Amino acid sequence: MVIVFEAVTNKDKWRGLILRLLTVLIILLLVVFSVEKMTDKFWGVKRKSISETPGKRIDRWGRAIIIFIFVVSSITKGSSVILEWQFVLFFMALMGFQVILEWKYLKKSKQYISSLISSMIICPIILLVIHFYS
Repeated sequence: MVIVFEAVTNKDKWRGLILRLLTVLIILLLVVFSVEKMTDKFWGVKRKSISETPGKRIDRWGRAIIIFIFVVSSITKGSSVILEWQFVLFFMALMGFQVILEWKYLKKSKQYISSLISSMIICPIILLVIHFYS
């Protein structure tokens, strides 16, 4: 009787994890893109950029501050559970900030409605992905 052992390395586990994560991210991007296109079509929204409005500086500074707070807080916290929730809060803060700026600076457009709907869809998906992988 010959017993053959197959070596499974950490490298193989990481490859599988990265491949699954990339697959989930691609599916997530496709879902968000499809939802945004459908809501844009339903509401008759023509996409504009906040950088074409007076809110350009506020957008840049706000995003930089949110990213800075996330990076600093994620470096100081060691627990993976806390980091997962910080990641969710980070995305919610960025998406909420984008919706508020679109509402304020793109008043004639209903683009903020489309962004709000996609944010409401993407947040539970992110929570499910984090719950699935933890």
